[in-house]
Amino acid sequence: MAFTIYSLCALTSLACAWLLLASYRRTGHRLLFWSGWSFVAMTVNNLFLVLDKIVFPDIYLLPVRLLSALVSMLLLLYGLIYEKE
Repeated sequence: MAFTIYSLCALTSLACAWLLLASYRRTGHRLLFWSGWSFVAMTVNNLFLVLDKIVFPDIYLLPVRLLSALVSMLLLLYGLIYEKE
């Protein structure tokens, strides 16, 4: 059951990233660019969660997961602070 939930979270993040980046290509709004890349990093974070909890439960991947979450939030924060419309 956990694999299903983690996988659905990863697929949802991937779908959000795809939609945001596709919208950026159409409109050129920079905030969509940074939000899309933030969701790409969230997808990577969710994939590391699946690897950590389901595939390799005996390997400690928490630092890698935290690093990918930090990158995701920094991308979004940069886009929110420095991109002006």
